[in-house]
Amino acid sequence: MSTVPVTPIPARYETACPFAPPPAYTEAASTGPVGRAELPDGSPCWLVTGYPEVRTVLSDRRFSADARRPGFPFLTEGRRKIVAANPSFLRLDDPEHARLRRMVTGDFLVKRVEAMRPGIRRIVDEALDRMTAGGGPADLVAEFALPVPSLVICLLLGVPYEDREAFQANSRLLLATDADDRDIARAQEELLDYLTRLAERKRARPGEDTLSRLAMRDDLTLREIASTGVLLLVAGHETTANMIGLSTALLLRHPEQAARLADPATVPGAVEELLRVLTILHTGVPRLAVEDVELGGTLIRAGDGVIAMLSTANRDDGLFGAEGHLGVAEVDLGREARRHLAFGFGVHQCLGQPLARAELQIALATLFRRLPGLRLAVPEEALEFRPEALIYGLKSLPVTW
Repeated sequence: MSTVPVTPIPARYETACPFAPPPAYTEAASTGPVGRAELPDGSPCWLVTGYPEVRTVLSDRRFSADARRPGFPFLTEGRRKIVAANPSFLRLDDPEHARLRRMVTGDFLVKRVEAMRPGIRRIVDEALDRMTAGGGPADLVAEFALPVPSLVICLLLGVPYEDREAFQANSRLLLATDADDRDIARAQEELLDYLTRLAERKRARPGEDTLSRLAMRDDLTLREIASTGVLLLVAGHETTANMIGLSTALLLRHPEQAARLADPATVPGAVEELLRVLTILHTGVPRLAVEDVELGGTLIRAGDGVIAMLSTANRDDGLFGAEGHLGVAEVDLGREARRHLAFGFGVHQCLGQPLARAELQIALATLFRRLPGLRLAVPEEALEFRPEALIYGLKSLPVTW
């Protein structure tokens, strides 16, 4: 009798290639778009790997994003308790999700972000000036990839940049799958307390920033403001910082692709391709079926946990394997990749994607323009990645020029 294969979902990014999804996920995708899986604690769930099926999970209201529902899939029980106790709008369904999200949508509209581009360019240039002032080598993660989005999001939210060491350390703990549950809970509480105090000060003396605007509303508690602030602060610098570092490392492996950034017209499309091929949210997006749903020929029952795997969906050969381009597993900055799902899909699609795109376009184009001789300062095999992080990236990136 044949048995149905079950894909183990590891807490770490177990992969042979640092720029590719774990083999277990690609093998699962090769057998069908929906398959049985098992979370690290042994709980059963469904792994959804096909592009159309992932889009359905992320956009169909029969799949809930509410982390408080019994059976919602988490990597650990401790993380379930922490997230469910203080859910951001990312982990809520409408109408709660829509109410909280609408309050910050205006700060991330394309028109607002376009007006920020000169300021982002200045931040990028100043970071490169500091990094190159003493000559190489330098750690591109610590001196460029992390400071640029951290400073941008601090300015937008109204968070003092001088507090960055504390919030960056707590952000790393919140995203670490191998951290002790008590340490994760402490990190979350410290961030919430910090932003609650900051929101209270801004309620008394508001400025021209997102937290001030939220603090002036009488329909939000300070705790709700702080919870939203944690999401925006952590996601606003961790995701883009890791994308800058990983993208640079990948382009240094493929200098013929990096050369395409010299043409400003190619830069927006190049960033979409990097987002597609890297897909740094490597653990996928969790959802819970609230009704019976037939998906990809498989019946998913109400109460079943589902993991929508963005990385395999973004390597759909039928969608991204157009004739004349490299295979979907390879980076090809000339590929039409705008339909990727790196920012998710549906009502929970990443709120900050216009800002992330602007930062990536400016940071990568400026980096390779100003440092045409940029290269690794260590062998590639010596690079240290972050397999334990929910948002994948590099620990450091030693470079010279």
